[in-house]
Amino acid sequence: MSTASVFKWRHFLPEIILLNVRWYCRYALSYRNLEEMMAERGVNVDHSTLNRWVLKYAPELDKRIRPHLKPTNDSWRTDETYIKIKGVWKYLYRAVNSEGNTVDFMLSAKRDDKAAARFFRKVLKGQRTQSPRVITVVQMRPTQSLWRFSKGMRRSPKTPN
Repeated sequence: MSTASVFKWRHFLPEIILLNVRWYCRYALSYRNLEEMMAERGVNVDHSTLNRWVLKYAPELDKRIRPHLKPTNDSWRTDETYIKIKGVWKYLYRAVNSEGNTVDFMLSAKRDDKAAARFFRKVLKGQRTQSPRVITVVQMRPTQSLWRFSKGMRRSPKTPN
């Protein structure tokens, strides 16, 4: 899809649209913050228009930029905890690399082997991830049986005491 056809019939320049979508996705800015920032630069755009731009162009931007991002390193730590979201307790599965960057995460209503296996399948098939050399499992009772699932791994997991 060419750039011209993606932005056809838009009232703003593609550079303005992409700048706003990028700022919204990269920084913790609200649509109203972006609206105010654009007004300071002489561009009058409504926050609802910014919302439509993000919904339309963020997935396309993600798809095009993902191959150029730096891949994760090969040492991961996975952990599991529970958090309250809108009054309901959910389990948060998370994989973090050795530099402290989140590789991936998943929310689940249940804490069982199926949820943990689903998380590992999701994180291992990620586009930016390479197969980890070491996975350290922290506080994940269900994932102890997951190593049957991950038979392709060459080394066994390190389990903290």
